[in-house]
Amino acid sequence: MTRLRILTAALAATVTSACSTLAPDYQRPPPPVPASFPQAPDTVSASVPAADALPWRDFFAAPGLRELIALALDNNRDLRVTALNIERARAQYRIQRADLFPAIGANGGQNAQRLPADLVRGSSGGTGNGDATISRQYSATIGFSVWELDFFGRLRSLNEQALELYLGTEEARRSAQISLVAEVANAWLTLAADRERLALARNTYRTRQESYELTRRSFEAGAVSALDVRQAETLRESARGDAARFAALVAQDENALALLAGTRVPPELLPPQLAGTMTAVAELPAGVPSEVLVRRPDILEAERRLRAANANIGAARAAFFPSITLTAAAGSASSTLDGLFSSGSGTWSFVPQIRIPIFEAGRLRANLDVAEIQRDINVAQYERAIQGAFREVADALAERATLAERLDARRRQVEATAESFRLSEARYKGGVDSYLGLLDAQRTLYVAELELIAARESDAANRIALYKALGGGWQ
Repeated sequence: MTRLRILTAALAATVTSACSTLAPDYQRPPPPVPASFPQAPDTVSASVPAADALPWRDFFAAPGLRELIALALDNNRDLRVTALNIERARAQYRIQRADLFPAIGANGGQNAQRLPADLVRGSSGGTGNGDATISRQYSATIGFSVWELDFFGRLRSLNEQALELYLGTEEARRSAQISLVAEVANAWLTLAADRERLALARNTYRTRQESYELTRRSFEAGAVSALDVRQAETLRESARGDAARFAALVAQDENALALLAGTRVPPELLPPQLAGTMTAVAELPAGVPSEVLVRRPDILEAERRLRAANANIGAARAAFFPSITLTAAAGSASSTLDGLFSSGSGTWSFVPQIRIPIFEAGRLRANLDVAEIQRDINVAQYERAIQGAFREVADALAERATLAERLDARRRQVEATAESFRLSEARYKGGVDSYLGLLDAQRTLYVAELELIAARESDAANRIALYKALGGGWQ
């Protein structure tokens, strides 16, 4: 037993110190994107944190939204599946890592054999009156079988591949968390905007209902025509239909939030209105895209897959070299059970084996080609992930550059159409203008107010998109 432990420890130490993998040296591919983002500021204050390092709790100002995001992170089923995938990858890595060490086990058994009389006589040279005999052998050993000495790093390369894949699943979880935070914020924002649209539609319906009643009484008094009544009724029913449509959208938005949260959303966490739901996005730091984009979890996940493919090349290369395996055992053996552990019953076995590939019909070369091609595929996927991330940031910045002007234009449009409606109403009451002009002014004001809500929603959604594109939200 002592000799076996010494032998195992010595061999393990030899392999650990002498082994080196045949994997090519890993070099991160340069980012295939321009050196700077379009529409990005040239300078940034050192006191302003980068958006990818800003936790979501500091980014979102509304307390209800922060609580809702925390609720979703605890209960969302898609995120839970991602976390379980991490546990599975961790277990697979431990399985692969165990191949580096010998699997030591204890065995005990009995071997009984009966020989008939004629075989006994035959074994004694054909003379004598041999009787049937029964022989027994008892043994108890401890040892390992078919343990590969990893001189050329095949097992270590496979172990490194499993480790990179495991670390990639952790990056996938962070990426899924970013997506979930953004989805919850966007769903919450959409609900806030639809609630504001619903309030506007109901308020417009009440106003048009009053206008319709006034017009109908004027018609009964002979002051207006039946056409004015029908036009007022048309405008009223249009607002009523919008109110019903927005009520359905609000209910659907609440259902979407409940699905993302993974549980019932308390009413106090729902947004009361669109205004004041978001905080400002931190300024974008100047610098090359790799300083920002390579920290995104989805980019890191793609790089982990690339590293895993690089390690797999080492395993494919090592298959060209001889493989050495050991089987060893030590223990006690006896023909009687009571003599199994008596003095002089010790036994041991040591079986080294070497396998040298001579002719594989191109199998090993093909396996290496597959590993190298897979590495090239992962390089292209990594570069494509960077390009996609660069476009996301560039698109968000391009939209952000015009949002302030669009918002100001929509506000001025509402102010102008409100004044136009006031003037049209005064002209109609003074008998200067027709009722058709007043109705047109009402429609224009209603559309302008809806467009202002949409512009404010786009402004907040752009802040979320930029924050997500820069890799924030996983802390």
